[in-house]
Amino acid sequence: MSRRFIIEMGSGSDLHGQDHGKAALRAVQSALQGASLTLIGLDPGLRDVLRVKVTLGVQNPDAVDRAAIAACLPVGQVEIEVVEGGLDVTPQPGGEPIVVASAAIEAFLPDTPGGYRAVWTTPV
Repeated sequence: MSRRFIIEMGSGSDLHGQDHGKAALRAVQSALQGASLTLIGLDPGLRDVLRVKVTLGVQNPDAVDRAAIAACLPVGQVEIEVVEGGLDVTPQPGGEPIVVASAAIEAFLPDTPGGYRAVWTTPV
């Protein structure tokens, strides 16, 4: 059993090119900009047990390169789920649709008896 300890959301778009994969990658990068997992620095062993779940919503899920998304995540066992969602904005006459993607990044750690505790040490 694991417990979610952080969730971050982001959105990304592709204004020219109708590239759902590019919009999805930008959504993940947007979500990561607000995340700082300082807990991982307190216990490097947590890097091995951290599970990261990325849920992406785009109008064309098959266009998303899951390996490219996973490669931009710095730590953890990564799981990518791409669902139909996001938004393709209707263009003005003579224009092209704008692709918008949504991302949610969740980080989970296994439950431990007594929970997690920070241990502070004084430098010598």
